[in-house]
Amino acid sequence: MQIDKLKGKDLDQLFTAILSLNDMEECYRFFDDLCTVNEIQSLAQRLEVARMLKEGKTYHKIETETGASTATISRVKRCLNYGNDAYSMALDRIKEEVKE
Repeated sequence: MQIDKLKGKDLDQLFTAILSLNDMEECYRFFDDLCTVNEIQSLAQRLEVARMLKEGKTYHKIETETGASTATISRVKRCLNYGNDAYSMALDRIKEEVKE
């Protein structure tokens, strides 16, 4: 698992900080301070690419609708197929929250 390569005090601190956020407004404020606009948009784009791949959309449709490169789409697809199932976990949870 690649997660073990990432683990460390600094990342633990970052993830603990993210988990401490209480609502959407706090997330916006924190990520606005932490990341550039492009970095935030790239993260959001990858999640949208994952959602569309899970729905069976074609690379062409995803590229057209999101502006993601085929390299980004391929990387996300590789994570969906061989990663830690985190995209699926998060997307399933979001789907459940939207239903409520």
